[in-house]
Amino acid sequence: MSLKVRTDIPYGNACAVEVASGGDMPEVRFAASPRGGPESLWFCFRVVESNPAASQEQGKVRVTLRFFDNVLGAGAGADLAPVFRPSGQGWHRMSGGVTSLSETGHCAVSWTIPHPAPETDVALCFPYGEEDAAALVAKSKGSWKTEEIGVSTGGRPIVRLFTDSGEPNGTRQGIYLVARQHAGETPGSWVLDGLMQQLSKSRRSPFVVWAVPLLDADGVAAGEYGKDNFPCDFNRAWGLPPMRHEVLAVQRDIALWQTRCKPVLALDFHAPGACETDGVYALLPNEEKLPDAFRAAEKWANVIQQDLGEFAAGNFKRQAACPSRWDGATFTTYMASILSIPALALEIPYSRAGTTVLAQRQYRDIGARLATALMHKVQ
Repeated sequence: MSLKVRTDIPYGNACAVEVASGGDMPEVRFAASPRGGPESLWFCFRVVESNPAASQEQGKVRVTLRFFDNVLGAGAGADLAPVFRPSGQGWHRMSGGVTSLSETGHCAVSWTIPHPAPETDVALCFPYGEEDAAALVAKSKGSWKTEEIGVSTGGRPIVRLFTDSGEPNGTRQGIYLVARQHAGETPGSWVLDGLMQQLSKSRRSPFVVWAVPLLDADGVAAGEYGKDNFPCDFNRAWGLPPMRHEVLAVQRDIALWQTRCKPVLALDFHAPGACETDGVYALLPNEEKLPDAFRAAEKWANVIQQDLGEFAAGNFKRQAACPSRWDGATFTTYMASILSIPALALEIPYSRAGTTVLAQRQYRDIGARLATALMHKVQ
C-alpha cells in the first residue's frame, strides 16, 4: 500500500497528517484543524491509494484522530462515529472507536475502514454544501425558490430560500430558518433539508417560510468548524449593531420578512459536542432573564418534542446559560428579545440519537417530523 491524504476537496480539513505502514495494518493519523477557533471538531479528507497494484488488494486501514483532548465535546471515543465513502459508493458510519493514551495521558481515537480502492473520503459527519441546497431546490419543482440577499465577507452569495414572498402587510403565519452559523455543524443542514422537503409536499403551506441554509458560506467552503472563532462567530454577532456582515444582511432580510407575514417562529439549526448522543434537544431563552420569550418558545417546543418521538432527548427542553458573555448576541435572543418572535435553537447529534444511528435518511426523517409538528401547531 502507498497511501496519501488529500485535503483539496470540498470542505477539506485535516492537518498534522502522518501515514504509517508498520503494525497490523496501515494507519492514517490526522488532526482536525481549528482554523481560527479555540476548539477543533470538523474534519474532511480523502485517503488515496497511489499504487495501482495495491489498490486491488483487500484489507483495512486504521484512521486515528489525534489530539482528541482538544476537540469540542470530547468524551467517550466510542460515542464519536465519523463517516466514510469509498469511491463510487454512498456514505457509511464508522463504529467501534478505540481510545488510546500517550505516556502522559493525551488521547487519540481510532477507527478501522476498508482499504481505499482507489480512494475513500472521511469526514466527521455527512457533508452538506451549496450543491446539496441546490439539489433540494431542484427536487422541489418550484416549491422552493432562491434569492441572493447579500454577499459574504469572501464575496460569496448569501442565498435565502423561500416558499413564497408573502405580501405587504400579509397575515399568513411566517417562519424564519437559519442553519450553519457554525460551518461544520452539518447535522443541522440535513434536518433542515428534510423539513423543507416535507413542506414542499404540501399543496399550500399555511406558512410564509424563508430560510438561509448556509449562513457561514465562506466557512462551509473552507472546511472550517467555525464555533467561537475570533473575534466572534456568527451566532455571537447578532447584537445591535451586528458584528458580522452576513448577520447584517440576514437581519435586513428578516425586517423585510416581517412586513410580508405574521411572524410566529424562528428556528436555528445546530449540532452539539462531538460525543453527545442523547438525541435532539431545544435551547430555549433563559426563563429567569426572558420569561415571556421562554413561555412563547416552550409552547412550540412541547409540540416539537411530541412529534420527534424517539429522536428527542429525554431532557429535550433546555435553557441558554445565564449569565453569559454572549447575552443578547445570539440569533434566538435577537429574534425573541429584540423582535418578540418565539425562537428556538435545535441541537442535532453528529452520530446517534439514543440507540438510533443517524444516516441522511434519519436526519431527513427528523426534519419531516419537525415539519409535521409545525403543521400541528397551527391546526
